[in-house]
Amino acid sequence: MGTISLRMDEDDLNLIQEYVRINNLNLSSFIRETILDKVEQDLEMDEERILQARARIKTEKIFDHTDVWNKLGV
Repeated sequence: MGTISLRMDEDDLNLIQEYVRINNLNLSSFIRETILDKVEQDLEMDEERILQARARIKTEKIFDHTDVWNKLGV
């Protein structure tokens, strides 16, 4: 199993340690699950954006280059 080291403000560290203590959690598990939840959430958002873009492609009007040149008067 790999190890990640991070630096943080003493106040932030105390806040996290107090939260973990009050909720009877393991610090390593809490941090690991929090990070993985964030990554999963970001990936879901990216997937949602891709699906929305695909849906928009089906409804947007498409212009070919000759239409554009004609509208520009070129």
